[in-house]
Amino acid sequence: MAVLDSQEQEQLEAFKAWWVENRNYLLAGVLIVTVVMGGWRGWQYYQGKQTSEAAFLYEEFTKQLGSKDTKRINDAVALITEKFPATAYASRAALLAAQVNEQAKDMTRAKTQLQWVNDHASEASLKDVARLRLVSLLLDEKNYESAQKLLEAEHPASFDGLYADLKGDVMSAQGKNEEARKAYQLAIEKIDPKSRYRNLIQMKLDALAVAK
Repeated sequence: MAVLDSQEQEQLEAFKAWWVENRNYLLAGVLIVTVVMGGWRGWQYYQGKQTSEAAFLYEEFTKQLGSKDTKRINDAVALITEKFPATAYASRAALLAAQVNEQAKDMTRAKTQLQWVNDHASEASLKDVARLRLVSLLLDEKNYESAQKLLEAEHPASFDGLYADLKGDVMSAQGKNEEARKAYQLAIEKIDPKSRYRNLIQMKLDALAVAK
């Protein structure tokens, strides 16, 4: 292992701390963009086939999001998921509610909502969004075994880069640097070269090289 000078060590530790603190928010943003870009037309078609009551409840849920009141938000999403569990409204509401609960540091509730989406969503992309966000929370808890198991799930090729990136995080957190390096390299190969998220993966790969 190469010896780091004090400046390199300080920069490496600063980056690690920054990444742990911001990973979930960055990942959530990337996943939302992925779903919007990849499934918007399908969502429009699906939306047109839903009942008016489900649409109404979802509209009410979005109003509660603006209130920042977590109890009202959770009550609203519970109503949708109980009455219309098979609709895309329910899965999207649960994903958004989980993000609110993550920000409120209620990780237990957030994980429950993400697991619900993983178990009930009819759209594969929504399952993948929920699964990857759940992996990130499990990683924070150092529950590496459960996180790895979720990452072994079948998924569309469009998600290969994101799955590989999180696998790298799980491996790196366990000190398995060679496996982490391979995962990050795969992630870089799979993610759009124009994506800013790709640059963050490169930074993690570079950090492993420094720590070698």
